[in-house]
Amino acid sequence: MSLSLRNVRKSYREPGGHLLPVLNVEQFDLNSGEQAVLLGQSGGGKTTLLNVIAGISTADAGEIRIGGVDLASLPEPARDRFRAERIGFIFQTFHLLPAFSALENVLLGMSFSGQSNKAYARELLTRVGLEQRLDHRPAQLSVGEQQRVSVARALANRPQLMLADEPTASVDVANQELILKLIRETCEENQIALLLVTHSQEVASQFGRVEQLAEFNRAAQG
Repeated sequence: MSLSLRNVRKSYREPGGHLLPVLNVEQFDLNSGEQAVLLGQSGGGKTTLLNVIAGISTADAGEIRIGGVDLASLPEPARDRFRAERIGFIFQTFHLLPAFSALENVLLGMSFSGQSNKAYARELLTRVGLEQRLDHRPAQLSVGEQQRVSVARALANRPQLMLADEPTASVDVANQELILKLIRETCEENQIALLLVTHSQEVASQFGRVEQLAEFNRAAQG
């Protein structure tokens, strides 16, 4: 089992002191190589869920296991290493380093887990149509091109689990198809479990397993 969630809960305290439930996930499992989509509107807790799974945020309660490892049991430095080595994350906001080129951003992502494979980094960037933009910094790239760099970076270490937060939200239809194809093919080739969250019915329709947010997350119902 690549990902296992049990009774995961997360709330935020509002300015008035009231607790706002955001996550209440009773059970979710994702096998190695399996691809699933979580479909729901903005504000329903999709991004929070991915952050909790990756150990960027901590859950209030519950168990999150990736490859049998309970992330909550790890001290922060070990959790950071685990995330760098075992989890790929495609963020909505890209998180590219502005002083580095597209190629350097992908290579830097590799270095966090002690790897460096320039040929594979070039291959990934070529597959997302950026073979002529390898030496361009983020400010010299369009928003869609920056998203494609972030996709290549997330795939570079061939992680055990890939988390994708609205990965096609900033690109046109043609590049949407290209990005989804790259993510899905690379995950399939390397038996990477994929959990992708989106508000797009069109994106969700391309996957065999689709979880509706309102059914998946009981906090979203109330």
